[in-house]
Amino acid sequence: MDVSVVIPTYNRYTLLKRAINSLLAQTYPIDEIIVVDDGSRDNTKDIKKDFPEIIYIYQENQGVSAARNVGIQRAKNEWIAFLDSDDEWHKEKLEKQVAFHKNNPDTLMSYTDEVWIRNGQKVKIPKKYRKIGKDAFLENLSYCNIAPSSVMMHKKLFEKFGLFDEELRVCEDYDMWLRVSSEEKVGLIPQKLINKYAGHDEQLGFSKDMDLVRIKVLKQLLNLNRDLKRKQQMKTELEIKIFTRFKVKREHNR
Repeated sequence: MDVSVVIPTYNRYTLLKRAINSLLAQTYPIDEIIVVDDGSRDNTKDIKKDFPEIIYIYQENQGVSAARNVGIQRAKNEWIAFLDSDDEWHKEKLEKQVAFHKNNPDTLMSYTDEVWIRNGQKVKIPKKYRKIGKDAFLENLSYCNIAPSSVMMHKKLFEKFGLFDEELRVCEDYDMWLRVSSEEKVGLIPQKLINKYAGHDEQLGFSKDMDLVRIKVLKQLLNLNRDLKRKQQMKTELEIKIFTRFKVKREHNR
């Protein structure tokens, strides 16, 4: 099973080197590494000199969704895995994920558990973010509980559900995972196989008004999804988010 790995990046030259080194250390060989530089102003362009085996693509700054989409479209293999440039894989990550898909050929997307590291220290993952693996749709409906760096997907899913929404500057992963998991089985490898870092600059995951974007996503999905059960689940979550925002705003204005 040949796998292409897509790494979107922006002004993270040093962290990007760590990410790529974690790919080269994998116990399962990676067939293709694609780095999409989303308009970096640092030394990211030098990454091709450091790692001549990678594919390096530069584009003017358009956001992480556009960068991932370029990588997906450029990838030569049917299986695609993602790695954010500030994260890293454990050495057996891809080997275990490939084995899962070989044993579960009807599952076209999987993700793994993760280690959280903030300012160089491991931190305890809040209970609500712990992986369960029963119903990926419900487990990601309130907030995004799947790290892009842990995901491996078949290209068929992009053909069916479309690419990442380039109009979303944040929560693009929340949108994609819900689109897929509303109709498809998504598998969990219940082992901590990536390091997810926090505490450095320009992290989109810590932007304000995340729930405002999630409300927008849920409204869009309600119009697209035909499954009555899923639509009701989305309606319930949408009502909770709208009420919570209204309550917070009212208390703020007192």
